[in-house]
Amino acid sequence: AMKYGYLSVKAGDNRNAVCAASERPSTWMKSNIYENEVAHMKQLEDNPILSFNKEFLRWMLSDGAAAVLLEDAPNGDHPLKIEWIDGYSYAHEMETCMYAGAEKELNGHLKPWSEFSAEEWNENSIFAIKQDTRLLGDNILKKGVDSLKKVYKKHDISPDDVDYYLPHISSFYFKQGLYDEMVAQGIEMPWHKWFLNLEHVGNVGAASIYLMLEELVGSGKLKKGDTILCHVPESARFSYMYAYLTVH
Repeated sequence: AMKYGYLSVKAGDNRNAVCAASERPSTWMKSNIYENEVAHMKQLEDNPILSFNKEFLRWMLSDGAAAVLLEDAPNGDHPLKIEWIDGYSYAHEMETCMYAGAEKELNGHLKPWSEFSAEEWNENSIFAIKQDTRLLGDNILKKGVDSLKKVYKKHDISPDDVDYYLPHISSFYFKQGLYDEMVAQGIEMPWHKWFLNLEHVGNVGAASIYLMLEELVGSGKLKKGDTILCHVPESARFSYMYAYLTVH
């Protein structure tokens, strides 16, 4: 949404644009979606990954919403200028990692809810949001840093050209791993450049990056000439978006 708004204003089609993001995962996380699993505890004990793939998301997501205003001229104190927005997807080489209304088969294909009986909908929690945590753990950081390297090369920048790094991470479980992967791939981002608010805002999905920007702008830390790199992964199909901003 932000890139569409940015390009629309940049092209002169519109003088301004409001880009909004909202998440309400609580509607998918109600207890009645999971309660039937109590009757199938033996199956979960034999194959606990069935439960973990759902529980991981159940306790990781929060409701929230945020928006940004884009205009064709600077406005207010220390406005942010979008230098570029870019992204990469690995959907062509990776299985679906996050899904609902389906069950993943051994070959990685998704079997839709319409091919299950009504009884199986409950037994397998078909309508619960699930995440393939093994696929996530093996690839989300490697692909994320690989895409970051591509962005650096394409736009001829490096960690030295970033004053504030805003990565959207779903859990602090991934924080050290992301840093370590950057070091391993030769693009270390020093810790003092990282800006996160996960511990008091939570993971609100698509709205998270806007909330991080809002908090950074309101912190009083920014000064003219500072640069900001936003890093937003989307784990369902392993896509990664980046925005490079400068303070005016």
